[in-house]
Amino acid sequence: MSTVPHIDLNNGVRMPQLGFGVWRIPQDRTTEAVRAALDAGYRSVDTAAVYENEEGTGRALVGSGLPREELFVTTKVWNSEQGFDATLRAFDASLERLGLEYVDLYLIHWPAPAKDLYVETWTALERIHAEGRAKAIGVSNFQVPHLRRLIGETSVVPAVNQVELHPWLQQRELREFHAEHGIATEAWGPLGRGGDLLREPTLVRIAERHGRSVAQVMLRWHLQLGNIAIPKSVTPSRIRENIDVFDFTLDDEDLAAVAELDSGQRLGPDPDTMA
Repeated sequence: MSTVPHIDLNNGVRMPQLGFGVWRIPQDRTTEAVRAALDAGYRSVDTAAVYENEEGTGRALVGSGLPREELFVTTKVWNSEQGFDATLRAFDASLERLGLEYVDLYLIHWPAPAKDLYVETWTALERIHAEGRAKAIGVSNFQVPHLRRLIGETSVVPAVNQVELHPWLQQRELREFHAEHGIATEAWGPLGRGGDLLREPTLVRIAERHGRSVAQVMLRWHLQLGNIAIPKSVTPSRIRENIDVFDFTLDDEDLAAVAELDSGQRLGPDPDTMA
């Protein structure tokens, strides 16, 4: 049984607050990694068409023996497949690769504002949702102006916005907008893609005080903020470590110290220029 708490999305769908991401996991290693995650207690798995590992993800999910209703599966439409008809075709292809009849969450991967197709693409997601083939629909990497336009010109408010979010890029303004409009905040790169952030002295001190790893401290920070987080690893011990974050709590002093780390530093692309 999974011990991960759930977030209630704005359409009543329940989403695990901690999931497993498969970005940059090669197709031939994805099935093994997802199996390890399911064994560790994860029930939410996040993939995307552009990751080129939907088939490996699907093999692990279908072969797990777990009831479909216990799994939460997210995938995304890539920038080159935006537009109404192209998105419908892309969604069908993703379902076929996953070997599933529906996904729990379908996202527009990037706004790609230079293409100016994200509103049209969203209308395709609205149809997919109305047909019940995606239990919830949302976006990824959208900033406040993109969200304002989408909400103003369409009929369904995104359930989720998945964005780069970690102690160096805390996205306060965006999270406030999400809260005002009932949009769940999901963090990709919740550990800052590893590297220097795992050696951040403030986080190291907090981790030592709690007898935890820096990664566990960051994931606990996300959970206490109310974020959904999707850490990625191919190492079984780290996969297990990343879900072992429900038996300790960061205090107000810890949270204030992490808040001071916000520098606005992006480690990924700029959503305004990503094509």
